[in-house]
Amino acid sequence: MGSFAHGKSSSTTIFLVCISVFTALDHLCTLHIRVAAKSNVYIVYMGQKPHDNEELLVKAHHGVLASVLGSQEGSVDSLVYSYKYGFSGFAAKLTMAQAQMISELPSVVEVIPNRLHKIQTTRSWDYLQLSPRFPNSLLRKSRMGSGAIIGVLDTGIWPESEVFCDEGLGPVPSRWKGICESGELFSPAKACSRKLIGARYFVKGLEAAYGHPLNNSKFQDYWSPRDRSGHGTHVSSVASGFFVPNVSYHGLAVGTVRGGAPHSRIAMYKVCWQVNGGVCADIDILKAIDQAIYDGVDVLSLSLGPSFPSYSDVDMRNGIAIGAFHAVAKGIVVVGAAGNSGPAAYSVSNIEPWLLTVAASSVDRSFLVAITLGNNWTTMGQGMFSGKLTKFHNLVYPEVSDLDDERACESLSLNDTWAAGNVVLCFASDDFNDDTHNTSSSVKKVGGLGLIVAKNPTKAVEPFINNFPCVQISLDTGMQILNYIRSTRNPQVKIGASTTRVGQPLSTTVAYFSSRGPNSVAPAILKPDIAAPGVAILAAVPPSDPKDRNSYAFISGTSMATPHVSAIVALLKTLHSHWSPAAIKSAIVTTAWSSDPYGAVIFAEGQPMMSARPFDFGGGIVNPNKAVDPGLVYDMGMADYIQYFCAKGYNNSAISGITKRSISCPKRRPSILDINVPSITIPSLTHPVSLTRTVTNVGAINSSYKAAIEAPPGITIAVKPRILKFNHKMKSIPFTVTISSNHRVTTGYCFGSLTWLDGVHSVRIPVSVRTNI
Repeated sequence: MGSFAHGKSSSTTIFLVCISVFTALDHLCTLHIRVAAKSNVYIVYMGQKPHDNEELLVKAHHGVLASVLGSQEGSVDSLVYSYKYGFSGFAAKLTMAQAQMISELPSVVEVIPNRLHKIQTTRSWDYLQLSPRFPNSLLRKSRMGSGAIIGVLDTGIWPESEVFCDEGLGPVPSRWKGICESGELFSPAKACSRKLIGARYFVKGLEAAYGHPLNNSKFQDYWSPRDRSGHGTHVSSVASGFFVPNVSYHGLAVGTVRGGAPHSRIAMYKVCWQVNGGVCADIDILKAIDQAIYDGVDVLSLSLGPSFPSYSDVDMRNGIAIGAFHAVAKGIVVVGAAGNSGPAAYSVSNIEPWLLTVAASSVDRSFLVAITLGNNWTTMGQGMFSGKLTKFHNLVYPEVSDLDDERACESLSLNDTWAAGNVVLCFASDDFNDDTHNTSSSVKKVGGLGLIVAKNPTKAVEPFINNFPCVQISLDTGMQILNYIRSTRNPQVKIGASTTRVGQPLSTTVAYFSSRGPNSVAPAILKPDIAAPGVAILAAVPPSDPKDRNSYAFISGTSMATPHVSAIVALLKTLHSHWSPAAIKSAIVTTAWSSDPYGAVIFAEGQPMMSARPFDFGGGIVNPNKAVDPGLVYDMGMADYIQYFCAKGYNNSAISGITKRSISCPKRRPSILDINVPSITIPSLTHPVSLTRTVTNVGAINSSYKAAIEAPPGITIAVKPRILKFNHKMKSIPFTVTISSNHRVTTGYCFGSLTWLDGVHSVRIPVSVRTNI
């Protein structure tokens, strides 16, 4: 179903799209649900607010509806939401003909049909060196995020969890306008506190799409901000949870669970529901962002994103993008997940330049398991379970004849009764989409004693059912074990219990599932922007028994990486409240680790595993203690975003509709290469090109920076001027970068960097260039 764009060609519309919650193993599935035989729910987007009188805006929205429906009564019945805080628009039940009529009104930018979509830490903060033990850390300087408010759009929250206690917190910030809504098993007086200061739920869009209230007997969720799935509780815990000591998962990863900004406040906006496996409605998400703008959040943490492939960013079918744009215009930093479609190239989501897009990386922790064969040869694998096989047991492999296909792990089922009483070795056919949970479940149900899975190694090891011994090993180790089985009359194996190992020599990797660049819509805008821990993150979840208070689980995904960065943004906002969202994004990107905190190479999991590149992790791994004092920032404001719109081909009326400014793009389209993002990406270098950037001094007033160039192989880079001198009058300085290629053939991307140095700061941006002959 398409959108109705008044006065615009399909190549110059603006955005709203499909939504999924990003966890590592779930898959997106779009649902197309009609409200009634002749009506659907539509979003009527009217752009930037013309004024701040919300009452008049709502009347205007009803007026638009009444002009088409014929009566005020009809408009009241039709209206689902009014968007009135961050921007102007509404959601309503309309026939296609009525939607077409509304789209032709001069005050309307676009009309889009509502869509429904299925939803997809004890160590990480120490790994990032964000510890209260260090007096000069960002955590201590920011008073642990005291006063910052993190808004989370997700599946709700379990407020009784100990991580959400308000111990040591002062009064709720006076600027806060939000509320806690009551609902099923959710009493604001008991659930909300000085920690959880806001909790709302948005379900009207979902109900309107179904055309009737949801059936409580089939509704596998709480009709309130309370979380059932655990995703929202986990995300909130990572971002803002308070200190809870001596937490573990069945004895693994023992330590103190906490969020990155433990003294910050949380506002939960529940927009995803456990219907048909989990559904989020576009219009609910957009309304939640609009409400959060009014409530007064400092940061919006969205572990949500559009499906891959993304809509063009001149196509207005992405609710996150358009809502985030208006939030950023109000000074709110919006942090979004890169997605879990990796390691495929061009799979990254949340690709707009105003978003801070986060990839997932590992931490310096693994869960090692000793495997001892009957010949006393011992090797190490990875697994999460507390059980062990103290005695030797038979080790088997599903051999087949030469005429049959090999039996991969995924093919094992309840019919494989030969596995009873044995430990099974198998090889995964798809290293990045193996179904180890179902395989181990089948082996266990037929009486198997354990499972050894050979695959390309990854750090994303998840807990297995009922502590059933399930071990992941590399392919070469798997071949050694297979050779032992084939050469031994009675092969035996003993599997030890999982043990936690922390620190060196464990390398950091970008997770295989983390979506990769280049940006499929605007290749000259680097995405993702940054990487943060998102593999096997231990945090709070709802208990299986509602009578319990606390429960903790490991979850992997860019959903878990996103709140790490949201927390760091909250800490930075506490210290630098006057910095724009773009300045904070720049500070995070330009100070990131390009090697891990121990100085070792960062690898990107894939086939094969390779050293990480900007398309894997943007600027690198987030380095919070450096981000607090970046020296220089690549700042952006509304004028820069308008330049971006012009460069991408929006027409003047479309841009004016978004911004409510009179816009006239230059006849000669601006170059997207000149957008002041903290990176340089040239997707097709056919001849020497010059581009501009501007840096703003946020360090010492009198300072001098010198350019250091690490040119990509076969590429020449010249910077003018090479030295930037700042003083009390000269706070921002533009510079020109000229890039040319020495290659005589078309190449793939080559990578380098441009760094500004003053002896104290190192302001680094990645450079990515592809030569096209």
